Amino acid sequence: MAAHGHTAGSSLLGWLLPVLVLLAAAGIYLLLARRARRRNPVQGWSRWRTTGFLTGAALLGVALLPPVAPFAHEDFRGHMVQHMLIGMYAPLTLVLAAPVTLLLRTLPPARGRQLTAVLHSPPARAIAHPVVALALSTGSLAVLYFTPLYNATAGSPAAHWMLHAHFLLSGCLFAHVIAGPDPAPARPGVRARLLCLGIAIAAHAVISQLMYGGFWVDIHAPVHQVQGGAEIMYYGGDIAELLLAAALVATWRPERRRAAHREAVAPREATAHP
Repeated sequence: MAAHGHTAGSSLLGWLLPVLVLLAAAGIYLLLARRARRRNPVQGWSRWRTTGFLTGAALLGVALLPPVAPFAHEDFRGHMVQHMLIGMYAPLTLVLAAPVTLLLRTLPPARGRQLTAVLHSPPARAIAHPVVALALSTGSLAVLYFTPLYNATAGSPAAHWMLHAHFLLSGCLFAHVIAGPDPAPARPGVRARLLCLGIAIAAHAVISQLMYGGFWVDIHAPVHQVQGGAEIMYYGGDIAELLLAAALVATWRPERRRAAHREAVAPREATAHP
């Protein structure tokens, strides 16, 4: 039995608050998508992106509500299922929903320019660097499971929710850096992103194997729970990262087609306008 000394998730408020927040986020996204379609009926807004955002919100709901949430409070394997849903699967679908692009299409021009300036600012470029995203999303797992940090978060409701927030935000950042369709001025080329993804896959495998073998791990839970959590992390992480790789390919090919189209059009335009 894991050493969870809090009961935050057992109260009605503990379930109601995530439901309200997720419903509000989904409602705002749907309103903005409707506004985007009205502003530019020709361009519209992809229903696949809308579906992606709603899927991400649903995955977060599954992670934060019964039966997964009570299971996570009592069993390390439940915690790992939460980790996979909040930190890997939900971020992928949320990022593919292109929320920043949706904002840029619906904000007033002045607000849109302000948001664009923020995206191009040095701090935003630094945070969106692949190495930073890799360290925050994957590197932090070693700190969490190989130090007393996990046991500390299990005994504090506030720390537990902060851990959820870290999983979600760092997962979204990494998915955005690797395959996000939103603007990313400092995003490197495909080779660099594939290298970062490969390092993340290897790090996940090493951490889960060390966890399974009990090496350096500092988790107050029965051995069979820790080993079960390690297996969930190993196989669940592989599937999530393969989906991320597929998303990278899917978002990369249109860029290649557009680049090829520009290259094909440029000589004709040069000929027509010498």
